[in-house]
Amino acid sequence: NMVEYFFETLYNFVESLLGPRLTRKYFWYFGTIFTIILVSNYMGLLPGVGTITYHGVPLFRGANADLNVTMFLGLFYAVMWLYWSIREQGLKHFFLHLFGPKGGMKGFMGAVLVPIFMECLSIAIRPIALAARLFGNIYAGETIIETMSHMFGPLGSALCVLPFLAIELLVGFIQALVFLLLTAIFLKLQIGDEDSQRHD
Repeated sequence: NMVEYFFETLYNFVESLLGPRLTRKYFWYFGTIFTIILVSNYMGLLPGVGTITYHGVPLFRGANADLNVTMFLGLFYAVMWLYWSIREQGLKHFFLHLFGPKGGMKGFMGAVLVPIFMECLSIAIRPIALAARLFGNIYAGETIIETMSHMFGPLGSALCVLPFLAIELLVGFIQALVFLLLTAIFLKLQIGDEDSQRHD
């Protein structure tokens, strides 16, 4: 019942962002990515993960404390976003949305301002920003916990780490939610309202 309640709540949240039709089509991705990030964040808080080392190198690390994992998540979303955008809008409307001047400017000023409205740089930066945000927050939390675990004796360190573990439980959930929220918003911004979804 708890798992069902969790995914129903998550489904309703995604539906409030994307609308019913897009949520039915793409919830498989958003539900999976949220669950993977959340479980990975919490697995990184297990005792010994990041703190048991061999010659200074951790034997176990949280998945999202590794830039390779978060960069893959960001790049995978970028590929899916490109595919979904072209699938929903058609190739012509996809390029018009990216390169066409907003506001319907015509003539000389329209030609001059076209480069300003190009979103290519923004789109290229999105996967890097998604990856860096997730990695930075999780890696920072892991580093703080590891540092605090070595500052005092066994009992003092255990007591010092407890507040940071509690904070990391909250941060792990927030980061999974932020990743879900941003990816859903990026898709919605490109595709637009459901009533306007038509293939050429």
